[in-house]
Amino acid sequence: MKQNDPAVPRPDRHLPRTLCELSLAVHGGVLIDSTKAIRTSLVMANAYELPEDPSEISWSATDPSLYTRNSGYNQVALEEKLAALEHGEEAVALASGVAALHSVFFTHVRAGDHVVVSDVVYESTWRLWSELLPQRYGIEATFVDITDLDALRAAMRSNTKLVCTEAIANPTTKVADIDAIAKIVHEYDAILMVDSTFTPPPLFRPLEHGADLVVHSLTKYINGHGDATGGAVIGSEELVDPIKADAMVDVGGIISPFNAWQIQRGSVTLPLRLRQCYDSAQAIAEFLEQDERIQYVYYPGLASHPQHDLAVRQFGAGNLGGTIAFAVRGDHDAQNRFVSKLRLITSAFSLGEDHSLIVYTGIKGAQVKAYPEPFRTYGHLRISVGLEDAGDLVTDISGALDETFPV
Repeated sequence: MKQNDPAVPRPDRHLPRTLCELSLAVHGGVLIDSTKAIRTSLVMANAYELPEDPSEISWSATDPSLYTRNSGYNQVALEEKLAALEHGEEAVALASGVAALHSVFFTHVRAGDHVVVSDVVYESTWRLWSELLPQRYGIEATFVDITDLDALRAAMRSNTKLVCTEAIANPTTKVADIDAIAKIVHEYDAILMVDSTFTPPPLFRPLEHGADLVVHSLTKYINGHGDATGGAVIGSEELVDPIKADAMVDVGGIISPFNAWQIQRGSVTLPLRLRQCYDSAQAIAEFLEQDERIQYVYYPGLASHPQHDLAVRQFGAGNLGGTIAFAVRGDHDAQNRFVSKLRLITSAFSLGEDHSLIVYTGIKGAQVKAYPEPFRTYGHLRISVGLEDAGDLVTDISGALDETFPV
């Protein structure tokens, strides 16, 4: 069954990209099927009925309505929404954010190639490029301070095929200048991949700033409800279609129909949720910075942040993210005591959820040497601000500080 077969429901690919983000979030990727329901149906099928003569079908085709590993009904709907939100040509939705990262690396880099990676990235990205891919496939990676454009240019080689960075780095909140980085990368005909998990649309669209591929952990802000796992890559058809053929169909990192359906449902409120998260994060960061019991605070919305001016220019004032890195004064035990005294903010992994989450990571890992000095001395607390009332969150933090540091 072909994609253009009228029996196969397809989303409207022609929504004007000039639509407001609220409208794109609501209408992007909606499939109207034979039931005429105005919501995309959940289709929990592994396989679809084939035409009378299936002998000419490619079993590796990525057409929908063939086999769910090749493309499922709900996956296609989610991909259309993501492409619309990011203003990209094509998207592929996969099982997790790490599956999405790996899909780019697996598809677009070969043995003997060279890759440049930001020296502060998500731990799985770091391990893939510091250990797994170099050791197993002979791909060399150079880690650089992505904010040092001279260092980036010096790291580029004739065989550099890919540059990997995060728009706002996890966990230090380092901000990358995507426009400037893209100009350097494209001088070497390499691909720029931006992990924009911390900066989902409409906060930022890396493709409009020169990136070739944008990656999201859909588990985080885009889903937003802490109940589904997924990842995505968005970009041109030329770069995304091979990912579908190789990393999706033949490696099998496919997203489940139910997770795709849940994430699409969660994404409808993305612009509204982000506004609440950003406003609350700014208020919390300002509170933390003025409290003498706090050792340090890193948040792009603070004037004290090393890349504050860049963040305002690149993302816009008031759109500076929902994640804060900080530490209380004191040792390892003091950080954990503080977390234990919180009542509203939950100690848990992940970020971008409706709940505010906090985690203390300690001082560990090979890439810690690239972190700013206070991170290396005190470790850090990472708080992902949720949808609770900002005043309630500040009160929770203040009360926990009072109990951690009694007079």
